[in-house]
Amino acid sequence: MSSNKGNKSLAKNLEPFVCGGTAASFASCIIHPIDLAKVRMQLFGQLNPGKKIPSFPTLLGDMIKKDGVASIYKGIDAAIGRQMVYGTARIGLHRTFSDKLVELNGGKPVSFLQKTLSGMGSGAIAVCIGTPFDIALVRLQADSMAPEADRRNYKHVFDALIRTSTEEGTGALYKGLAPNILRGMAMNVGMLACYDQAKEVVAGLLNDPMTDGPSLPTKLGSSAIAGFTAALFSLPFDLIKSRLMAQKPDPVTKEMPYRGVLDCSVKILQKEGPLGFFGGFSAYYGRCAPHAMIILLSIETITSSYRKTFR
Repeated sequence: MSSNKGNKSLAKNLEPFVCGGTAASFASCIIHPIDLAKVRMQLFGQLNPGKKIPSFPTLLGDMIKKDGVASIYKGIDAAIGRQMVYGTARIGLHRTFSDKLVELNGGKPVSFLQKTLSGMGSGAIAVCIGTPFDIALVRLQADSMAPEADRRNYKHVFDALIRTSTEEGTGALYKGLAPNILRGMAMNVGMLACYDQAKEVVAGLLNDPMTDGPSLPTKLGSSAIAGFTAALFSLPFDLIKSRLMAQKPDPVTKEMPYRGVLDCSVKILQKEGPLGFFGGFSAYYGRCAPHAMIILLSIETITSSYRKTFR
């Protein structure tokens, strides 16, 4: 009897992590081509200074014509691995922190500030755990953009992880950690904290009592808002992160294009202007909004099935 209670308690504690990671991995499989286009649009300004950044449908269309449909799923193994680590941690930790805050608040809804702090804390911790997979993902997606002689030609995610650590040192797996932490914090606030807040507002406008959870219109409206705020808050940090993670030394001077977050920010501002920080916004929003909506809509169903299984 006590063993059964212990199993149920463990299942309850693992619930936000298992359900969150499953929803995040599912969403990444669906929107991976858009994510691929987003990374390429962000790096286009660095590799082709002065040229207009093509739209993401153009990028994807050119890739399919040149290398076939499989090319737009380059790095999908790294994307799934990243979500199994990063997605599981950021969603699971946020839900765990939020539930604890509600408990400390006597079961009443917590303030937006508390939701924001929960999102920032869980996002930062998750990034520290998942950054190596992010490095592998960005490199796999960006490799075919480089001249053929400069390509790394990674076979798969584990090849990218092993070669990066052996050829450049273990520290290379954490390149761009600072902007990635800022991005993770901004993403979690924009997506999860804003979703929790938007859900309360939208439910009030639609007179949804949420007695058995939010209704479908409430979830749709809230997740759409969360997709926009997630993209708006996190894109500048995501762009800097992508540039730092994909950079390689100059073949002549052996120097890296960027010395760090500040240097990268200054050079983007000087060469591309303020709007340079929002390069690829169409693809990024096209990624964030569906990704957030798929996660936030599917997680309710996944959680319901999980609870029935471990009832």
